[in-house]
Amino acid sequence: MRKKIIAGNWKMFKTQAEAQEFLQGFMTELDETPDDLDTVLCVPFTTLWVMSKSLHGSRIKLGAQNIHWEDSGAYTGEISGPMLVEIGVRYAIVGHSERREYFGETDETVNRRLKAAQRHGLTPILCVGETKQQRDAGETEAHIFSQLEGDLVDIDQKNLVIAYEPIWAIGTGETCEAEEANRVIGLIRSKLKNPDVSIQYGGSVKPDNIDEIMAQPEIDGALVGGASLKPESFARIVNYQ
Repeated sequence: MRKKIIAGNWKMFKTQAEAQEFLQGFMTELDETPDDLDTVLCVPFTTLWVMSKSLHGSRIKLGAQNIHWEDSGAYTGEISGPMLVEIGVRYAIVGHSERREYFGETDETVNRRLKAAQRHGLTPILCVGETKQQRDAGETEAHIFSQLEGDLVDIDQKNLVIAYEPIWAIGTGETCEAEEANRVIGLIRSKLKNPDVSIQYGGSVKPDNIDEIMAQPEIDGALVGGASLKPESFARIVNYQ
């Protein structure tokens, strides 16, 4: 059975003090949150420990924004699976378009990071999606299928979340139409060995479009960027109607 998962990706925002201030406003707004929904906060590495202590015993799960494929080693600036597990992290974003575009992430390194997350019992959130140029050229499906083919080699699809994030809709205010997102996510699902993989939509998800997004039959949740930074807006998203 497919699980509903809404995750906030804070990217490079919020100090520890700001994160705790967010929680004070957010935790009081979860009375209406569906019981079958996983609410996840993927926060900066510097904030994970204080969030882990603050979220202990709550229904909110903690996520990291990346994970290295080795357990230890000379990899300056990277974070390993054992480091994340030790502080209670449950999810890890892998292959976000910003990692691919700005930091040289490839399908090969994404695959290695996915394997590392699963090896340590973390659930990876694999991000796939096309650029505006690829969409305009009619290459959306071919590009995403190519990503899936490279990313999912020898990956256990029983412990996996996929986020379809059209790159042209991330942080632009331009949201992919819900029906089109549903269509693409259905195509992604058709390429999987496990039809019960939860597939999220990401890209300018906001309080005023979450209800329509979550009403789509193929969409199992959302990966939320900017709207997850304010407690009232993220609360409205996880309390979708």
